Amino acid sequence: MAEFNLDHDRSSRLGFPEVIYGGAKPVGLLVDILTEYQSKGQNALITKLQADKGETLLKQFPSAFFDVISGCFLLQLNIDKPEAKKVAILSAGSSDQYVVNEAYYTFNLLKEPATRFTDIGVAGIHRLMARLDEIKEYKVIIVVAGFEGALPSVVGGLLNRPIIAVPTSTGYGVAAGGHTALHGMLSSCANGITVTNIDNGYGAAMAAYRILQLLKFA
Repeated sequence: MAEFNLDHDRSSRLGFPEVIYGGAKPVGLLVDILTEYQSKGQNALITKLQADKGETLLKQFPSAFFDVISGCFLLQLNIDKPEAKKVAILSAGSSDQYVVNEAYYTFNLLKEPATRFTDIGVAGIHRLMARLDEIKEYKVIIVVAGFEGALPSVVGGLLNRPIIAVPTSTGYGVAAGGHTALHGMLSSCANGITVTNIDNGYGAAMAAYRILQLLKFA
């Protein structure tokens, strides 16, 4: 059996639990990790999990939840609170859904409501403008985009909220792999945008969560 050492103190230290990166871990190790969380009555989230591993884990933990689009596996899916408008997750295209869902299910683990606004990229700017008044009601905005990564700059020029931009690896040619989107977001002329690593929906959610925690005491 592979050894592991879970950081159970992270919640008391930082205010949020450890999350498991599943992409490079064998199923047997993931079973052992999830069993330890379950024995302590705790929820757990695995990210970047391959579909075959997720299906195998569901057989071991039949009450769990697995989203094959994002590769997110939750021991327990929490009930949403759609009426609480805290975080909006915007995506330029439906091809970016895997990153949107990773952020969304991270918030689910943290019991923080989030709302997804899908396919409102700059190629059809009217789609964003039609939802702008609704998006303004949220405290923090995550913007996910591939190809040239233009959407965060547009949103950053329209809204005075904290904006966390996530470049995705969606694209082809010079846009393949997400580096064009990353460079575009890093060089955005919209002041104050925060940029995560490529495909890092989890990191964006955690950055937004830290902001929300501070707003509770403001």
